[in-house]
Amino acid sequence: MSPSANQWSAQRRLLGGLGLAVALGLTGCQMDIGGQTLPSPYWQTDDVQYFPPGPEFKLSREAAAMKAFKQDQVRSGRPVQPPVGEAPDAGPAPGDAGP
Repeated sequence: MSPSANQWSAQRRLLGGLGLAVALGLTGCQMDIGGQTLPSPYWQTDDVQYFPPGPEFKLSREAAAMKAFKQDQVRSGRPVQPPVGEAPDAGPAPGDAGP
């Protein structure tokens, strides 16, 4: 007994439908290929991740606070303390030739 033409046609449709479902399931995924990110099928509804450029000097607020503190000390007549790790200006170091 050989299968009828209708049975072959039904098997082809079933296999074709499964192949189409697998092909659709594998496409549209976000991928990273060669350093570029290719979009997913949901790219229009993804959240925007934009980070505006900041200042080059990352500690700008700290530097501004230190400058304001130093100016406040100068205005009030108090001596300005050298930053931590720096020696106060006391002249040339021993062994250095003076001017």
